[in-house]
Amino acid sequence: QNLDHFGGTSPRNSARTSRSGGHKKRHEMATGTRSARAGNPFANQQTMAGEGTAGGSEFADYEAEKEMCKTFLSTFARTGALDGTLGGLKYMDQLQDVANRARQVLEISLDDVLSLSSLDLEEALEQDNLAVAGDEWSRFARNVRDNTRRYLTLFADAADELMPAPTSAFEGTEDVFDVLMRQRQYAEQDNAQQMATYGLPTQTAEQNQTGDGSNPAGPGAANAADAANRVPRDLLRRYEVKIRPATGGVALGSSKARASQAVPLREVRAQSIGQLVTVRGIATKVSEVKPMLQVGTYTCESCGYEIYQEVTGNAYMPLCECPSNRCKVNNSPGKLLFQTRGSKFVKYQEVKLQEPADEVPVGNIPRTMTVQMKGELCRQIRPGDAVAVAGVFLPVPYTGYRAMRAGLIANTYLEAQCVEQLKQQPGKTRNLLEDAQLEEKVNRLSRDDDVYSLLARSICPEIFGHEDVKKALLVLMVGAPTRTMKDGMKLRGDLHVCLMGDPGVAKSQLLKHVSMVAPRGVYTTGRGASGVGLTASINKDPQTGQTTLEGGALVLADKGICCIDEFDKMEETERTAIHEVMEQQTVSIAKAGITTTLNARATVLAAANPAYSRYDTRRSPAENMALPASLLSRFDLMWLILDRADAELDAALAQHVLNVHRVSSSGSASTQSISEEVLEPSELRAYVAKARTFTPEVPKELNEYIACAYAEMRAEEAASENPHSYTTARTLLGILRLSEALARLRFSDIVEQGDVDEALRLMQMSKISLLESRDSRGRASNDPISEIYGIVRDYAVRSGSQEVPFQKAMRLIQPRGFREEQLRTCLDEYASLNVWSLDDNMNVLFGEDDLPV
Repeated sequence: QNLDHFGGTSPRNSARTSRSGGHKKRHEMATGTRSARAGNPFANQQTMAGEGTAGGSEFADYEAEKEMCKTFLSTFARTGALDGTLGGLKYMDQLQDVANRARQVLEISLDDVLSLSSLDLEEALEQDNLAVAGDEWSRFARNVRDNTRRYLTLFADAADELMPAPTSAFEGTEDVFDVLMRQRQYAEQDNAQQMATYGLPTQTAEQNQTGDGSNPAGPGAANAADAANRVPRDLLRRYEVKIRPATGGVALGSSKARASQAVPLREVRAQSIGQLVTVRGIATKVSEVKPMLQVGTYTCESCGYEIYQEVTGNAYMPLCECPSNRCKVNNSPGKLLFQTRGSKFVKYQEVKLQEPADEVPVGNIPRTMTVQMKGELCRQIRPGDAVAVAGVFLPVPYTGYRAMRAGLIANTYLEAQCVEQLKQQPGKTRNLLEDAQLEEKVNRLSRDDDVYSLLARSICPEIFGHEDVKKALLVLMVGAPTRTMKDGMKLRGDLHVCLMGDPGVAKSQLLKHVSMVAPRGVYTTGRGASGVGLTASINKDPQTGQTTLEGGALVLADKGICCIDEFDKMEETERTAIHEVMEQQTVSIAKAGITTTLNARATVLAAANPAYSRYDTRRSPAENMALPASLLSRFDLMWLILDRADAELDAALAQHVLNVHRVSSSGSASTQSISEEVLEPSELRAYVAKARTFTPEVPKELNEYIACAYAEMRAEEAASENPHSYTTARTLLGILRLSEALARLRFSDIVEQGDVDEALRLMQMSKISLLESRDSRGRASNDPISEIYGIVRDYAVRSGSQEVPFQKAMRLIQPRGFREEQLRTCLDEYASLNVWSLDDNMNVLFGEDDLPV
């Protein structure tokens, strides 16, 4: 594991180092001019890749560095500033958990190292401050960052020496070390019996376990003198060491990180070799988890000799002949048998990390980097995740025929040390205090009566208007629970929404914002997506040569949201690929000898233009949409957004756009300054994540109400000459899904009638633009105040009630295109004429003689 060319030292160089240090020490004692910093292991520290001095070069004293590691591990106490815990020795507690087999990872945080420094976080990591006297911990942190591979070994050796005795009995499956030690103990007993038979001295078990060169597997003093069968430390360790970069207590890869900010993927260059770097990206391909050999154990079939082979690369040459003295003396080298149970394997996974779109320069394509995940880091990344990875940037030479063509060129990879999701779920971050504050705010918001409107305003607040469209997108993000019947049939809970409208109504901006806010979102366009690009494609694994499946956009968005822009521009053969995904939520593959079914439990949010670019009111809705009925019926909401001229709305829109540009040009743009009170994306994500934990049920009392509403929708469609959508049994399921999603927003397990009314209102509002265009001629001759009066009075007559609540009146007029200001004007005007009276809440009260019997 030595990196001789990148800051490490080999055994030969270590010997030269000790001789060089001895000559210099004797010279300083003879001249009496010994430097005051000669006793400091950090003074004049230079690596082989660093700059030398005129009188010769010094090398790092890694024994002193190891003592620093031991001091840090044994004395660092929690402060509660970073991890939210108080009291105790942080790393000694971790070592105790390792000894009790309750923990497998010892994570060293550079934030903890720098907390012992007297310098500021940024100043402590600057190379210009090497000459600052007395600040050993800042220099130590820089050394760990710049030569991480070496310090992983130093920290592991220090942890071995500080490892405490277990304080609790272990009850579980045996590991490799347990099997190895038990077999050695049995062999030692047999060896002791044979030694006693021949009257030879015996060795103790402690001498054999420490790896002093003895081999109790066979009798004789020849094997006891061999040192090649010393047990490697990697075989004895039940833990792995990881180093986390300094971030100042914020999330890894965050823009708020004060020190180790994420480096753009294309700026990781040769000077970063061997260093701890942090990169951000999208995981495009994740391989299977496979066992990787770390220590191989062999047994000689002639003399029983045990030999161990440490594997540090991706390839190794297995041992064939026994190197023991007994086989050499007999001049008959025995055959070595590989012991699978006695060897140590670690989990290995390879991830392809693609550069984020916001970091790609103009005119370039995104670059990729190979990330190697080992041990407990495996299975933490799924395809499509936006992650920040901190690791050691290392080279790897080409092998085989590729090495002949590559020459001196080597490939590079990132050996991961820690991984964090960029879209963190609440409760999964490292800052426990921040999680507690976020959860408290979510609980406080759930008790607010206006939380529904507040959450909707928080979706793309820079876009003017579209209040009901944003509410539909909010319901889409929450979704409904998936139902599984007794016979195994599943009823999907994910909502599908299609936004169809004229150009310039901000459809693409809404899709972009939803894909950003959603914990798992994938954005694609119709022209840039093919059938296999949406579902799955067949590729060949470059390592094994096997044919493998690589998921497309819908598979990558599993349990997330797939946003498809320019949905109408897709070819018909490619659009049919998502029919199965939208209803069965699976992708069936039968190609290249592979027959399987992939999960695609994704919510589809599509945006499309009408068939003639703009909606033509002279044509029927079916002609304008130009989408097959089989696809339209799969959308729970087909939202039609038409661009109609309205002097009042156009003036408000222009004022809002000018305000947005004015604020952004001043360099202090914020959502609070250009709109009403809104939530941060992390707060919105946290609220949606908690809402999705509820599983609401529809009570029996609402069955008849929902059935009547569905029957009325079918009757209206049958009576209409040009229906807006196709009302089928899927529409009834859509009403149930919308109602359950609205109940989730209230953090309730019971669906109320208000949720059903709101679901029906959203369905009605989805075609309000079309109704406005149809009724524009008739409404021009009528006064809006008079029409609102007729709507309210007709409802009171039909219901037989002398009171009409204000919220009910709002739900009655909104599908007709009227606004709240017009309703309030109507109520005040007719109240002044004594047609009705109003209470303090603006509820309408009719007299006994005001309504016909």
